Amino acid sequence: MTDYQESSTTRSEVGQESRVATFKITQLIWLFLGILEALIGLRFIFKLIGVNAAAPFAKLVYGFTDLFVMPFQNLIGTPAAGNMVLEISSIIAMIVYLLIGWAVERIVYVLFYRPRGPVSVSQRVVSEHIPQQQPLGTSQTTVTKTTDNRQP
Repeated sequence: MTDYQESSTTRSEVGQESRVATFKITQLIWLFLGILEALIGLRFIFKLIGVNAAAPFAKLVYGFTDLFVMPFQNLIGTPAAGNMVLEISSIIAMIVYLLIGWAVERIVYVLFYRPRGPVSVSQRVVSEHIPQQQPLGTSQTTVTKTTDNRQP
């Protein structure tokens, strides 16, 4: 005698795709902000310890971050000793971009996030019973039971 039971459960939730997309967008915002903050932080450290500005990596960091630090360069003076510079404008830029990034992330969250809705759980159970002795022309019996539970 062959008996088996197949069970499948399906769970669907309204707005789940929207929440996943919103989560991914906010994570990308934080990723780009983190990369920008790290590069401006490297610039600050390079200027502070007097890294050779002609070195290729320093040139790359300075070239990329010049665009982002430029609006803040003339706010206050930059104390220097030799080729070491305390570039306070880089610190101000990091704080301002952190606040802008946080505000953009919150705006995306508020505009596009959808709260959890009702969860629909559907379960389907299929039971097949095949008799031990099957005369020719006998068919098998299939019993299907479907339930649908909605949870708030």
